[in-house]
Amino acid sequence: MSGLLAASRLIDSVSRIMGKLSEYMVLFCCLISAGNAIVRYAFNYSSNGWLEIQWYLFAFVVMLGASHALRNNEHVRVDLIYGAVSDKAKIWIDIFGLIVFLIPVCIFLTWLCWPFFTLSYQQGEISGNAGGLIRWPVKLILVAGFALLSLQGVSELIKRIAALTGHLKIDMTYEKPLQ
Repeated sequence: MSGLLAASRLIDSVSRIMGKLSEYMVLFCCLISAGNAIVRYAFNYSSNGWLEIQWYLFAFVVMLGASHALRNNEHVRVDLIYGAVSDKAKIWIDIFGLIVFLIPVCIFLTWLCWPFFTLSYQQGEISGNAGGLIRWPVKLILVAGFALLSLQGVSELIKRIAALTGHLKIDMTYEKPLQ
């Protein structure tokens, strides 16, 4: 179990780094958006490239930040019974969700996105908009994001199993979002 927990810590550190990178991407996106607006209104000039880089960065934030959100237990969850059960039951619910839903779906989406990326890369796909950007980097982020989320799902599964076997104490506190 100690080897699996070491692997889990390694995956967690990668997710933490990607989460920090995502935080900076939000800042860059805001700066680019503000700069683009200033240039457009002050100088009556705009570029599709600057508009596209904003949604590229948004894709980076979402796809790279998803594993970080899962690691921090800040992901979206359907809380029908989760908040009313014991910590042990929460662990079993998490294990079921990870094995049946999250990990298989993320692996499948990684597999589906790979040809989407490779075709774009091989063709040198460029946006159809004048001044648009190359498309393969944002398609690669789809692959990377789903792969990272798969790995983080494995890390969470390791931690839940370790908690069940008494090798790890995890905080199962879940703050239900305000409605």
